[in-house]
Amino acid sequence: MKPAECGSLESFSFGDSPEMADELLSLVLSGRKTATCWGVCQGEQTHVGKTMVVRDGSGAPAAVLETLELVKRRFDEVDAAFAHDEGEGDRSLAYWRDVHRRYFTRHGIFAPDMELWCERFRVVARLSPSG
Repeated sequence: MKPAECGSLESFSFGDSPEMADELLSLVLSGRKTATCWGVCQGEQTHVGKTMVVRDGSGAPAAVLETLELVKRRFDEVDAAFAHDEGEGDRSLAYWRDVHRRYFTRHGIFAPDMELWCERFRVVARLSPSG
């Protein structure tokens, strides 16, 4: 599939830097990362069945993802299964809590009881360069 075939799909990048976007995208494309989360205060950015384009750190379209599940849960209620599906580090809940606490603190929104949108997704298509 070519990026031009994605029509008017919304797009996003993971994380808050080009390096993080590339790192997390690589986990998605390898099949290791099948979940993500963000603060409820950042809005409900998707819904079950929605497809979106994920971009790499340079902003280039890389893949189309489909939301399979979207659940609201508190930071301190995220379980080991969800942490594992996020695919980061050693995939443990302790690792997940540490890196996400630091991420949300950087953005000024961390609280142990903060509400998150917890999403599970699948890769629908990998996007090849348009050239």
